[in-house]
Amino acid sequence: MVVNRTMYKALVAKAALAVVMLFITQTTAAEIEPKVGDDGMYTQPWFKHTSFLDMADDLGEAHEQGKHLAILFEQKGCPYCREMHRVNFENADIREYIKKTFDVVQLNLWGDQEVTDFDGQVLSEKDFARKYRVMFTPTILFIDEKGKEVVRMPGYFKPFHFKHIFVYAAEKGYVKEPSFQRWLSAKAEELRAQGKSVNLWD
Repeated sequence: MVVNRTMYKALVAKAALAVVMLFITQTTAAEIEPKVGDDGMYTQPWFKHTSFLDMADDLGEAHEQGKHLAILFEQKGCPYCREMHRVNFENADIREYIKKTFDVVQLNLWGDQEVTDFDGQVLSEKDFARKYRVMFTPTILFIDEKGKEVVRMPGYFKPFHFKHIFVYAAEKGYVKEPSFQRWLSAKAEELRAQGKSVNLWD
């Protein structure tokens, strides 16, 4: 009987632990599930929601704050966009770097809102995307102070690559090294030399 009671207590304890772990898992999943806007796209509260989609104005305002401009294309139901929001933007180091260094304007790949391009041309979001040959999501265009695209993130990048393409654009790494992959390899070696952990596959 003693053995049975012990086994019973152990089973009860395991069951209770399983319930607690399930609750924690569900709570964590709920916390990191990205928010969805009225247009059905995932969004972040720190994106530039005050934008009137006049790119020249957005660029000027970014530079007034000592920031750069990034134009992010997404679309409703995009699984890779969800992953970017659920994983990359949930990383505090990545999120805070971007918030400090960039204004991010989000556009809908198939949207109809009017966008005023840097040259003054007025287009729908989908025509603006077509003009810049954006064909899938997520895509990020990094814009220099003259309103020219200088770097592009074509699709979903893992966290290390994701953060550092923002660094590459902000620090104008493309001036000395046009290849982001070669620049990234050199940056990884530099970080390792500083004793920092680098996981190119994360």
